[in-house]
Amino acid sequence: MDKKAILREIKRTTAENAGLPLGQDRFEAETGIKYGQWRGRYWATWSDALREAGFEPNQPNQAFGEGILLDGMIVLLRRLQRFPTWAEWNMEHRADPSFPSMSAFRRAGLGTLGDLSFKLIEYCEDREGFEDVLRLSGGIAKPAERDVGTDIREGSVYLIKSGRHYKIGRAFEIGRRAREVALQLPERAVTIHIIRTDDPIGIEAYWHKRFEAKRANGEWFALTTNDVKAFKRRKTFM
Repeated sequence: MDKKAILREIKRTTAENAGLPLGQDRFEAETGIKYGQWRGRYWATWSDALREAGFEPNQPNQAFGEGILLDGMIVLLRRLQRFPTWAEWNMEHRADPSFPSMSAFRRAGLGTLGDLSFKLIEYCEDREGFEDVLRLSGGIAKPAERDVGTDIREGSVYLIKSGRHYKIGRAFEIGRRAREVALQLPERAVTIHIIRTDDPIGIEAYWHKRFEAKRANGEWFALTTNDVKAFKRRKTFM
């Protein structure tokens, strides 16, 4: 794409955004014009591109909406093909001041990579075409919940139903654990779905947090049909 076409898209998206120019990652998400198509070819930074289009860059300390922050995370995550570190965020912000800084994430309540990963999963899980984002995000969801010093082992996070309630638990040997649970219940237990993962502790913590408002007792939850469908959409969650 040539320089004039990119400038036209900057002007168009700015007009559609109430006269406020988009940050580079939201611009990429909305137009499909990638970082490498302009940086180092036409402009050194996104701020330079905005100025040539006739706009003043956004101030580095401005308040970003959560959606804009997460859209930026998606673009960077896809570019790196892994979850970025805070150091990589800082490098991106230094190269382009319109890119959200660490303080912008903290102001939005996303002060840890675990919190950010958790929010990103919620943001993308019901949207088509974001399976890669879910795969790349899931591995660090709520790392604080992991047992320190525990070796990584592949296991499972399971959903079983007994009566009106559902249990979300984890196991390294799912067959044996299902039998153990069934023996403790007055009503027949039915296995609804199993997610294979190399982080059963972190993934179990993710689902417990997501359904916290529906917790009945311990690991038992009063889930809706839509809740169960959401859980069943996860085939693997590495």
